[in-house]
Amino acid sequence: MSVSMGEEKNSLINMMRSTTLEVTPGGAAKVADFSSMVRPGCTIYVTFLPGSDFADTLTTVRRLKAEGYNPVPHFAARSIISAKGLEENLSILQGELGITEGLLIGGGVEKPLGEFSASIEVLRTGLFEKYGFTKLGLAGHPEGSPDIPEADCALAIQQKNNYAHDTDMSLYLATQFVFEAAPILAWEKKIRQQGNVLPVYAGIPGLATIKTLLRHAQHCGVGPSMRMLTRNPMNMLRLTLKDSFLGQYVNAPSSEPSELLRDLMAGIHADPDCLIQQCHLYPLGGLKKSAAWMYKIQDGEFEFTGKGLATS
Repeated sequence: MSVSMGEEKNSLINMMRSTTLEVTPGGAAKVADFSSMVRPGCTIYVTFLPGSDFADTLTTVRRLKAEGYNPVPHFAARSIISAKGLEENLSILQGELGITEGLLIGGGVEKPLGEFSASIEVLRTGLFEKYGFTKLGLAGHPEGSPDIPEADCALAIQQKNNYAHDTDMSLYLATQFVFEAAPILAWEKKIRQQGNVLPVYAGIPGLATIKTLLRHAQHCGVGPSMRMLTRNPMNMLRLTLKDSFLGQYVNAPSSEPSELLRDLMAGIHADPDCLIQQCHLYPLGGLKKSAAWMYKIQDGEFEFTGKGLATS
């Protein structure tokens, strides 16, 4: 069944109203005033990068909480030194700050720094439940992971679903970002057919430069959907020039994710059983621009143009 322009617009607005953002502790330290770019009440994930100190995560969570946001800290299993250390941090987050949601990932560390090598091992400690966490995101890899074989990714989805049966926490799968909708729609359908019942939060890239997008894509293992940027050498050149002083003279395809978003919504509408519930926007260093674009969509300040959107 076809969707009218009005229905599509409302669907996009509703999807983007629940969209979450993220920031690194280092990036947060450079922001003088979050309220100048992010509206109060927004859910902002606090990422944990390899080699980081979780004390910086706590500092960022404290600040975001004090400034009226809903911070969601990342936990990287292979960077957790011990269950005792994890418990201490969870005690601070829940007891002092009232945090009840987190995101648990394996973490891009080749050799575990402590006693955990996978997120399921951390889950099975029961510490998140002990410290009052009610919601926990877990990693999903629509295009695979540079650190995890495909068979292990499939096993991890199964293990996470099995764990969901035995906990009162609400679990969901948060994905790495993609450049086009087809891979994530196909992946969601595949894991659903294999037994997944966990909601999916789809990662989409923010308004970063092409160089930044490609660097993060390669680091995160974003694979097939990179064709959106690289399948046409001339488009690739134009996109690169768009981020230079020559950008005003170049007829380049858009580097913002409106076409991806529209295709994603079309796929969700075409499959009533699709488990993709909302989006997570990766600012990739461009928090101000990405948040401004997000709010334009939320407020309905856009028009359809070609395959994408034009914000007013």
